[in-house]
Amino acid sequence: MKWLILVLGITSNASASVLVKLAMLPPRKFPSFSDPWGALTNWPFWLGLTLYGAAFLLYAAALARLPLNVAHPVLTSGAVGMVALLSVLIFREPMYWTTGLGILLVIAGVVLITLRVG
Repeated sequence: MKWLILVLGITSNASASVLVKLAMLPPRKFPSFSDPWGALTNWPFWLGLTLYGAAFLLYAAALARLPLNVAHPVLTSGAVGMVALLSVLIFREPMYWTTGLGILLVIAGVVLITLRVG
């Protein structure tokens, strides 16, 4: 259950990042007081903000079940890897071999960190 909570936190965090990026692309505008209707109708922004809140709650729940030195690296590296993949798939952003190698090395490091955790 503790790992499922962490995976849901990773998914929520990465999805929130993608939605906030989507919210900043034209024709949408950054929420501001000068255009309150534009801010209120920018659903990707609000959904992303909500998912960041959910990610925080899931992270807190994971911390109740896992050591901090395991939960934090797993959550952050998982989110980094997922965001990198989603940015290529959704936004057609470039993925350089150095980026891919860096992500693989981070994931390998996190696997080594978590080997002793049951």
